[in-house]
Amino acid sequence: MIELAVDNLHLTYGDNPVLKGVSMQLKRGEVVSLLGPSGSGKTTLLRAVAGLEKPSQGRITIGSNVVYDGNPRSEVPAEERNLGLVFQSYALWPHKTVFENVAYPLKLRKVASAEIAQRVQTVLDQLGLGTLGKRHPYQLSGGQQQRVAIGRALVYNPPVILLDEPLSNLDAKLREEARVFLRELIVKLGLSALMVTHDQNEAMAISDRILLLNNGVIEQQGTPQEMYSTPSTLFTAEFMGSNNRLHGNVTEVVNGKARIEGASWALWGVAGPGVAVGQPATAVIRVESLRLIDQPQDNSMELPMLTSMYLGDRWEYLFRTQGDDFVLRVYGTQPRSEQNYRLVLPAEQLWIFPKSGSPG
Repeated sequence: MIELAVDNLHLTYGDNPVLKGVSMQLKRGEVVSLLGPSGSGKTTLLRAVAGLEKPSQGRITIGSNVVYDGNPRSEVPAEERNLGLVFQSYALWPHKTVFENVAYPLKLRKVASAEIAQRVQTVLDQLGLGTLGKRHPYQLSGGQQQRVAIGRALVYNPPVILLDEPLSNLDAKLREEARVFLRELIVKLGLSALMVTHDQNEAMAISDRILLLNNGVIEQQGTPQEMYSTPSTLFTAEFMGSNNRLHGNVTEVVNGKARIEGASWALWGVAGPGVAVGQPATAVIRVESLRLIDQPQDNSMELPMLTSMYLGDRWEYLFRTQGDDFVLRVYGTQPRSEQNYRLVLPAEQLWIFPKSGSPG
């Protein structure tokens, strides 16, 4: 069942179009992340679904109810859309206890006191806050405050929960722990969630599907595996993952493969849409896809190592191509001396696209 549908949504701030015909769906029990650089429209889309921004065209449907229609124009107020909202700042009332913060949406809906007490305690127990109901927000850690905000959004069983960068206020270590907790909670409760994030690791860990926005439109959407392993555009390839980029000219295109050449190298890769012989192109490959080898083989090059860096769980080696002056990064498991090495760039993991601007 479709819990949320957005069709051809447009939204403009003054003369600046922010959303340019966005369409997406959220199924029951699914988590969809809106991912993209600053200014791509992801937060605006979330706020439009919540009723906090006013689109100029399109339609938004929650369950069987049309909550916004641009033609003829009709709009359901935010407070009547029955959505759970978790803001980046958590927006907890400092003078209210944890129990009172979570109970607030039920009081607005005039739920009986006995039922409020039972439902709030159930949610607090689910979130690991069962004994903290009498505390105030200032007496909680950042992670606990985040859970209170989630509890307030869940307590009245909304069909869809909207999460606006819910982990961004946590430090790096706590963020990893909260990511695990949030995914576990979503699976356990069967939540339908639409989440805004700028952190691709967070999106990939928590989401069933990712929508990558670029300049007000959906650049690509798919499962985390599809977004990472089969990018369909240069923007997606560069935005997802940690990458190496090489710029050159296309000299051959055969059966979905393309050959790109630089001043001192030539490589085969997967041809992206629009790649043609004679045009400048960009080749993108994930850093973890490169390997150091002992003997020459196809799609390899010999380069001098500039330096190496210890990252804790691995080493990172830096190489520079001759003539083109590109730096290539390679992961390894041991320290290495600065000398020449042979690198292989597997053709099936090297994507070649017509040259254009990188994501901003």
